[in-house]
Amino acid sequence: MTDCIFCEIIKGATPTDKIYDGDNFLVIEDIAPVAPIHLLIIPKRHIESLLQLQESDIVLAGQMMKYTATLADKYNLSNKGYKVVINTGKDGGQIVPHLHYHFLGGKKISDK
Repeated sequence: MTDCIFCEIIKGATPTDKIYDGDNFLVIEDIAPVAPIHLLIIPKRHIESLLQLQESDIVLAGQMMKYTATLADKYNLSNKGYKVVINTGKDGGQIVPHLHYHFLGGKKISDK
């Protein structure tokens, strides 16, 4: 994929502060937060969206989802709660065509 901002961040071509940088995924702050804590969990391998997720990606997707509990502990949200959102496709609100989970917390998150 060319011109993918997340791929550029992963390669180090676009600098950003990383909250977590593991073997398979990283976590960064969203540049347009909608909550006091708004992080993005991004796989290092380019996967355009949930629609392109393969059977072989199930472990990666699970690791990313499991890591939300670590983030909840880090940001003192374990007892308060948090929200994880995956936008898929243009009508689903996906702006960057690279799979990513939005981790939202720090206030009551509305469904609207």
